[in-house]
Amino acid sequence: MGYIFGIIIFVLDVWAIASVINTNESNGTKLLWIAIIAILPVFGLILWYFAGPKANYSA
Repeated sequence: MGYIFGIIIFVLDVWAIASVINTNESNGTKLLWIAIIAILPVFGLILWYFAGPKANYSA
């Protein structure tokens, strides 16, 4: 049952990293957020959700 939680966190982390990549932030800022999310999967995801850059999905 624990592997389901791991898969959910992995999918959410990939989504968060993709969202960070799609921002207008500098490459340094993007790399910092990607590292935080990758090194601290759960805490990094929560931190990104509240404080991180959000993607620009304008058409």
